Amino acid sequence: MSTNSVNASIITIGDELLIGQTIDTNSAFIAQELNKIGVWVRRRVAVGDVYDDIWNALDEEGAQSDIVIITGGLGPTADDITKPLLCNYFGGKLVLDEKVLAHVKYLFEQVFRRPGALLERNIKQAEVPDVCTVLHNARGTAPGMMFPPSGGGGALFFSLPGVPHEMKGLIKDEVIPRLLKEFELPTIIHRTAFTAGTGESILAELLTEFEKSLPESIKLAYLPNYGMVKLRLTARGNNKEEVEKELLPYFEKLQDLIKEYLVTNEDVGLEIVVGNLLKAKNKMMGTAESCTGGYIAHLITAVAGSSDYYKGSIISYANEVKENVLGVRRDTLSTVGAVSEETVKEMVAGAIKTLNVDYAVATSGIMGPGGGSEEKPVGTVWLAVGNHQKIETLKLNLRFDRQRNIGMTAANALNLLRKFIIANG
Repeated sequence: MSTNSVNASIITIGDELLIGQTIDTNSAFIAQELNKIGVWVRRRVAVGDVYDDIWNALDEEGAQSDIVIITGGLGPTADDITKPLLCNYFGGKLVLDEKVLAHVKYLFEQVFRRPGALLERNIKQAEVPDVCTVLHNARGTAPGMMFPPSGGGGALFFSLPGVPHEMKGLIKDEVIPRLLKEFELPTIIHRTAFTAGTGESILAELLTEFEKSLPESIKLAYLPNYGMVKLRLTARGNNKEEVEKELLPYFEKLQDLIKEYLVTNEDVGLEIVVGNLLKAKNKMMGTAESCTGGYIAHLITAVAGSSDYYKGSIISYANEVKENVLGVRRDTLSTVGAVSEETVKEMVAGAIKTLNVDYAVATSGIMGPGGGSEEKPVGTVWLAVGNHQKIETLKLNLRFDRQRNIGMTAANALNLLRKFIIANG
């Protein structure tokens, strides 16, 4: 299947990205939005606040891609050098844009309600290269800019603020609509199978012959994360209906081959899968968390509408809370300890009673880096899930750092709950 290919590069600017002080979430968002309309992100590049490095990145990415999207370096401080650099790169001069200035004044006077006159550096936010098309930034003072295909290998350049909230607005309101008009875009379709219970090497063995059978236009990717593996099929072509028709039988075959481990055939998290199960059964759940410190509750409540099936959490980090709030017996804590099968079973029973829910999940473990013993080393975790009639448990022996241990525990707890609801609904 022949495909018209439109490629993009993303350049993120800022020393804070290179030293790890700020995590680059902008590139992920931009890539997702571009992919939705059929633009394939070929490269993502991060550069510091160095004039020559930025210039070289513009040269290199402009020569490789049809679209180059730049974020960062548009603020009012001395280290924000992107705008004057782009002005030089495209052979223009900075001019005051009256519409941008009016918007800056509106924000400072009506929205921010800052006293006093605008600073000179705030007024300079309204200066733009005279060779660009100004993109209205409804959420901030730094306008976006679009530069025509010149001086950079024929690519269309966009420069956007690095502030994620502002960048997202410009991508959706300004960049995407212009790209849809400018390019004849292909179709890119993803179908994702979410698995749990085995690793990617076992899945790869199961899918060896399947991978060999895939046509050139369909690719299989393995995406492991926290004990789960997503299997993504990606197909590209010029006609959406044809691409979907070609992809569907391969996706159905994929699901059949890994059915023993299949959680869902949607690209969603376990918290959404569990929520959908609970909504379908009109049931409520709660959580009793010790070692995960409310992280499972955070995952669940990050989903819009979770109040339909989630009542709340008891974060029983201390034994005192386990005993006084959840009703864990003092004898249990003194004999087998907080990190034990008996304790998490009593935590589940206490959560169901205290929160008045149909299902509960409990966690208790040693996340590290300290706190372990020969009997219970760091990474020892007990999980329990249950309803009014039955409680099931699972022991984990994790080997990662604290943050990953918490993530792995939450994922395993939600998956254990998912399987329990299906089996005991």
